[in-house]
Amino acid sequence: MEPDSIAEEAGIEPGDRLLSINGQKIKDIFDYRFLTTEEKLILCIEKRDGEIWEVEIEKEQYEDLGIEFENPMIDDATSCTNKCIFCFIDQLPKGMRKTLYFKDDDTRLSFLTGNYVTLTNIDNRQIERIVKYKMSPVNVSVHTTNPELRVFMLNNRFAGDVLDKIKKLTDGGIIVNCQIVLCKDINDGDELERTIADLGSLYPGVRSISAVPVGITKYRDGLYKLEPFDKESSKIVINQIAGWQKDFLKKYGTRLVYAADEFYIMAGLELPKYEEYEDFPQLENGVGLIALFRQEFYEHLENLNVKVPKNYKRNVSIATGVLAYRYIKKMAEDLEKKIENLKINVYEIKNNFFGENVTVTGLLTGTDIVSQLSGKELGDVLLISRSTLKAGEDLLLDDYTVGDLEKQLNIKVCAVENNGGEFIRSIIGLE
Repeated sequence: MEPDSIAEEAGIEPGDRLLSINGQKIKDIFDYRFLTTEEKLILCIEKRDGEIWEVEIEKEQYEDLGIEFENPMIDDATSCTNKCIFCFIDQLPKGMRKTLYFKDDDTRLSFLTGNYVTLTNIDNRQIERIVKYKMSPVNVSVHTTNPELRVFMLNNRFAGDVLDKIKKLTDGGIIVNCQIVLCKDINDGDELERTIADLGSLYPGVRSISAVPVGITKYRDGLYKLEPFDKESSKIVINQIAGWQKDFLKKYGTRLVYAADEFYIMAGLELPKYEEYEDFPQLENGVGLIALFRQEFYEHLENLNVKVPKNYKRNVSIATGVLAYRYIKKMAEDLEKKIENLKINVYEIKNNFFGENVTVTGLLTGTDIVSQLSGKELGDVLLISRSTLKAGEDLLLDDYTVGDLEKQLNIKVCAVENNGGEFIRSIIGLE
């Protein structure tokens, strides 16, 4: 309970169980939030000793009761019922922490945390509930709007009606962001054209669409055979996206559909300009991440006004994935020119743990960082991206901790947020 809250004053205590509000059972946090907007409430509470209380409360409309739940969502997350041919979790090696193997597919988590969901495990009643509670936006893993192809790709006979479900959501005023995981020679080419056309017809309800390349690890024994995108196939995807962007700009005043950064890098092409990503609606999917980071970096670099002590001397190392390496390297070189006696070593870490087809920094492991940096000149501090760590913890994917890195590499390790200004401050090391 929050101190001095309505709940505390009413005698509600930690360990109590909320059963209903105004006679309606509480399924999850959305029921709770919706029902507690009323001014007069009757809470049915099961006390720790099993005694049932009816607590009458009068309050201002929308005034918070101050109740905190052990599980923030109240009930458990809905797990995924699909068996997608491209599922990244199915490509994880054995022996990693159990939480990494949980496949969530809960629309409520999409609203609360930005997760992408397939909509295969919700029906019309649940869609109506999303609309009723205004759970907007919802992020949907579409992949294809071809019903038969989607059934095949998700290995779920209930997967074919995604477009109908998205339309029901948008008709109800829900904003939908869509993701297309592209698998070479499966849902690209003409199928990608169809998918973009179908989703684009639902604008402005469908607010953004991303196309991202399938992630392929080396742990695919017994799984559907997938081929990674190469330079030429990446160019084809980019040209398709560019054509649709031109059409949507003319029709809607927005580009609407975007390709992930990986496609441009694999194609050997320059990334789009910062302005072309508009309000960066698909950052979590790696769309515009580098462009935004570069923009933040150079804005801060241009306005940098740091008083460097006469005895200032600093040697910094940065560990980054293959995808971002050349961009981080260039930024480091430009910062070195600005600050005298600053040396920056940028190290490209290949992903041997998952396989070299995995190039994003966020999937780097402690194993690879240690093995590839051992014996290298690391200087005063090693910077790693915060994206490599579990949220709120200092744990990497392979259960290495920041402390483990420090011990094995004999250097201070600092995790840095994906922000250009914070990046500069961490490198310089001056308050």
